[in-house]
Amino acid sequence: MQDELEGLFVNNERLQQIQAYINRFNPIRVMRMEGMEIRHSAVLAWLMDPQETHGFGDHFLKSFLAEALRGNSGRHPSALEVAQADLRDADIRREWNNIDILVVSPHNCWAFVVENKFHSVQHGGQLKKYRDRIDELIGVSHNNSQAKLQIRGVFLTLSDEIPEDSSYVTIRYTTVCTFLQRFLKQEAYQISTEVRTFLNHYIEILEVATGMSKELLEMQKLARQLYREHRKVLEFVQTHGAGSDFALAARNLFGENTDYLDQISIDGRDYIFNALSNSNVSFLPLNWYKALGEDAMEWPGCEDWWAGYPLIVWLDMWNNPQRNGGGLKLHVEVGPLTDHEFRKALIESIQSIAQEKKLSNIRFQNGAADKAKKYSKFFRNNSANVEDVQNVEKIEDQMKSLLNKFQPEFDAVGSILAQFKKYGKVDA
Repeated sequence: MQDELEGLFVNNERLQQIQAYINRFNPIRVMRMEGMEIRHSAVLAWLMDPQETHGFGDHFLKSFLAEALRGNSGRHPSALEVAQADLRDADIRREWNNIDILVVSPHNCWAFVVENKFHSVQHGGQLKKYRDRIDELIGVSHNNSQAKLQIRGVFLTLSDEIPEDSSYVTIRYTTVCTFLQRFLKQEAYQISTEVRTFLNHYIEILEVATGMSKELLEMQKLARQLYREHRKVLEFVQTHGAGSDFALAARNLFGENTDYLDQISIDGRDYIFNALSNSNVSFLPLNWYKALGEDAMEWPGCEDWWAGYPLIVWLDMWNNPQRNGGGLKLHVEVGPLTDHEFRKALIESIQSIAQEKKLSNIRFQNGAADKAKKYSKFFRNNSANVEDVQNVEKIEDQMKSLLNKFQPEFDAVGSILAQFKKYGKVDA
């Protein structure tokens, strides 16, 4: 054991890479604000305000609103109208009358209610309530005093979630992250050093939260390699050292010594284990694994994505920084397959079986099968509250509860996968 400990911890370049990544400085993370929805609203409201110090003028605001409105023709204002408008008069209000972000353009007679859901639970019927309140309390400019204020709802979501209020249009944090990356490159000459530094820190937070961080994916891949090579010593450290309460609960549920592609049973149902970290545990239902050809297949585009299969299931937990509680979420996602026809057919088949079986908890976001899409989640109502995120037994019970709740969905998806085995390549 002494030699193995030295092999892992003494001058191990790959371990030092991971340590450097973990220890990188980010003031947002230092202040523990990366998971606080209200702080994200504050940053976004600053970016949207044309009068603020970021140097974007109304460019970010127009890009954000136009992208949210894209594909909703027949409603006003449209994405094209917003993209061509002058929004330099926009008044940005944060946490005004319980509205996360309110955008009012008196000149255009437009108001946008931005409902920000980074982790929290949404509520239906909010837009009508907000519309009535805005009509009552906000007047448009003097020149347009006779014009009717057009009010649109925008639902900003971290995950691939559909708003309960159908009058809202949707935009994801992945899009916000992409905008900011582009703006930093295209408008660098307008941005001060301080703003650029801050936005780079914020982009890093968004990349990790949305799964867009290439650096994180590389570190995860490196961590899996280290784990396979030093499994015994790492399990010794894990057994006798500290771990997150989530990881302890997941290890209790999935097995103390479970390794990549091991088969495990939970409440009489079988799964294939992928990986476990302090923040998530990933796996596949056994019937999915068998239908897709087990471990002798390669799926182009997904070689370095999770378990390497076209789909993945994972559980993760989020904390409420203001309280001791939080929640669990069960995610299922179609991955970045390079064969678009395969990816599209897979998504359409999942949609069809969900409709046939009347499984309302399976629902893709609009455009999930588009050629530009790489990642498409499709489980709804997939959260469970955890009153005490430091109670391992409670976390484990809620994990079981989510898995049991979605057995019909697991079975339905598993029933259509065998037809797609032909797209896999035999691993020579």
